[in-house]
Amino acid sequence: MKLQDLDIIVTAPPAPGWGGRYWILVKVTTDTGVTGWGECYASSVGPDAMTHVIRDVFERHVEGENPENIELMFRRAYSSGFTQRPDLTVMGAFSGLEIACWDILGKDRGRPVYALLGGRMNDRIRAYTYLYPLPHQDITEFWTSPEMAAEAAAQKVSEGYTALKFDPAGPYTMRGGHMPAMSDISMSVAFCRAIRDAVGDKADLLFGTHGQFSTAGAIRLGQAIEPYSPLWFEEPTPPDNIEDMARVARNVRIPVATGERLTTKAEFAAVLRAGAAEILQPALGRAGGIWEMKKVAAIAEVFNAQMAPHLYAGPVEWAANIHLAASIPNILLLETIETPFHDQLIKGSIRIENGFVIPPEAPGLGIEVDEDLARAHPFTGTDLHLNMQEAPCDYANGNAFAGGSPPIVD
Repeated sequence: MKLQDLDIIVTAPPAPGWGGRYWILVKVTTDTGVTGWGECYASSVGPDAMTHVIRDVFERHVEGENPENIELMFRRAYSSGFTQRPDLTVMGAFSGLEIACWDILGKDRGRPVYALLGGRMNDRIRAYTYLYPLPHQDITEFWTSPEMAAEAAAQKVSEGYTALKFDPAGPYTMRGGHMPAMSDISMSVAFCRAIRDAVGDKADLLFGTHGQFSTAGAIRLGQAIEPYSPLWFEEPTPPDNIEDMARVARNVRIPVATGERLTTKAEFAAVLRAGAAEILQPALGRAGGIWEMKKVAAIAEVFNAQMAPHLYAGPVEWAANIHLAASIPNILLLETIETPFHDQLIKGSIRIENGFVIPPEAPGLGIEVDEDLARAHPFTGTDLHLNMQEAPCDYANGNAFAGGSPPIVD
């Protein structure tokens, strides 16, 4: 069995577009007719340019290879061009192709992917959700309203969720770590207080920041929200400042989580060695794929750290996250996004049940991709999957982070 054909679909979720402006799906077919699906969470360049990168990685390192030889293909991609170091774009391309290989192997053997990773360790996986506006809530006002967030949190708890993520702490800026405005700290405290009052001890609070703060600023903010006992303080400083993140971890009594923007065991191991985080959040469509993150999970065990796969993408990456989570002992949480488009794109083949995900028993990733639906929603914009604003933190009028990157509406 050899990897023979590649097709790439860039699909755009309908408004409000939770999960990003577009998802890059790859369809790989063998010479024996077995098809595997993967997803590339790679957005340093636009999707048109990224499709060329994916094809180059496929033709250079993957085409004609036995899909079993994942370690060999990984080393080819990781070492390409005399690098042998993490590269977000190349590893993002490879990650989606690698996920597709596991889907192929599972289908060829009639077994779910987790069965090929050491078997099923977890019969169900605790899920968490980001707090998005409820249908009757104003989508603009929501991001600065502790009361609306608390109402959304109570609704999600009633659906069975026991962990909720939110990030009210300020701008999503390209300028690197900044000192938060006092109004941002006050807003963050108000969100934590309102959500904690709404859910009591029925749910953990997951506080996100997207690496927005300077080390001193992250410590100030973290100490301010400590009384509400968040389960984690996510990416408090930019991801390349590992020693600074470790300083935050030493000065704030909230576990630090990071990993959305990291790739390969080289970067995750450095975080663990520095004591910068207790919780790792790999995005499998960027971080090197399923096998590479299985290695990271094993390294994390040595440091008594836990895994919480990240998801701001489509349901194919989610399926890969689920199979990794099912196979490891140190899973903490699994991020989920519930939208009709996510569900329809895999024809309802995996669902969240009362706040938990049951690993699928069907072969491969256990999903059926609606290829026609994906092609019916092509991405026609020019923006990246996520955008960073150029304007600095506004210390006079306050700031808001609008829940990621919903599509731009004229």
